[in-house]
Amino acid sequence: MTSLPEAGIPADEPGKATLGDHVLGQLQRLGAAVGLSQADTALYGQVLLDSLADSARRPLSLPPASPSFLSDDHTPVEFSLACTSDAAPALRVLVEPGWTHEDMGDSGRAGLEAIHAMAARWNFSTDQLDALHDLFLPATAEGPLSLWYALDLRAGGVPGVKVYLNPSAAGPEHAAHTVQEALRRLGYDKAFAQLPPAAGYPFLALDLGSWESPRVKVYVKHPRMSADDACALSHASGAAAADIRHFFHAAAGPLPPSGQQGEGAPRLLRRSALTCHSFTEGDSDPSGFTLHIPVRDYVRDDEEALDRATALLTRFGMDPTVLRRSLRALTQRQLTDGVGLIAYLALVYERNRQPRITAYLSSEAYLTRAPTEQYAQVGLLAAQRTQSALNSGRKAADHAIPHTAPKEVSWSRTASKL
Repeated sequence: MTSLPEAGIPADEPGKATLGDHVLGQLQRLGAAVGLSQADTALYGQVLLDSLADSARRPLSLPPASPSFLSDDHTPVEFSLACTSDAAPALRVLVEPGWTHEDMGDSGRAGLEAIHAMAARWNFSTDQLDALHDLFLPATAEGPLSLWYALDLRAGGVPGVKVYLNPSAAGPEHAAHTVQEALRRLGYDKAFAQLPPAAGYPFLALDLGSWESPRVKVYVKHPRMSADDACALSHASGAAAADIRHFFHAAAGPLPPSGQQGEGAPRLLRRSALTCHSFTEGDSDPSGFTLHIPVRDYVRDDEEALDRATALLTRFGMDPTVLRRSLRALTQRQLTDGVGLIAYLALVYERNRQPRITAYLSSEAYLTRAPTEQYAQVGLLAAQRTQSALNSGRKAADHAIPHTAPKEVSWSRTASKL
């Protein structure tokens, strides 16, 4: 499987594309892959370009405008494909609208402006977000992000909107308090006590707009996770321990023993796993649980990552065909030529719904990580469009190298995504 089927819409000519050209072309091809109409895709594409503002016209021959934490190569856009056994795959796009701003306060204000523009377009309330303004969007904010948004791209031109906020905006030492206070303000007084022990809280997310059961979601970081650890973290109704264990091993692949003498449970010793715990109105217990495995740090290349994703989708009764078409929509390179196109694999449980598997897909506008043997030092390959980015002096390649020691850099504007 070193090549992908169905070439789709031709890519832009190398060396002449802008960031907007790159991500809009990917969105158009992905929309076709999942069956979105051209009209819906065009509308969503315009919203994406509007939120990127002037940076959409920035040539890809220049380095990234800032070291965005959203992706390893600092592209401020990531796609994802959410698959279930009882419905067609859903396409989503995650965006950092304020990515050109080094100052997190300015970045947050740009992000908030983008959300308010969407609220006016699609007539939804931002009351929940506005109630948290002082916690997550202070004038002087810390951390590697301020505000991201995600669109669940639906037929009909009205998406589901999600907003991702940084609990460490006032400093990592205040993250737990910030999460607890945010949950209290949103009406979930008992929710914080239901969260598992955490090495950090990377994100708090809100569902805004058109959702059947809007959620508040808290993301938790877990260094050195084992399969047993993963099974113990879920309190969601319907989360099956056997499925979680299978997903952990299938997504992470062979892992070394955690002990120095070749003993101990196999653990994720490179980039940490994340869990997400969602709460819906009227629930004191979590209504959903997600396990995120950073598959790109536990495979040699994207062929291996696709093999693992395909096996998981098949095992859970889902068709992997759209995922394969989606990878071709993103890039024409061979899967064996890089790693990171599939960044994360996630197993999602929501109460009274079928399990979901989500594949998070990198845009690779600026760099492609080189293939790597397990636990070897990772290099970077310049994407065809941006050879000059390697010589930019911004050290983007250094930031994209995953952490190989158990201790990770958690909160730095220039750190790679957790």
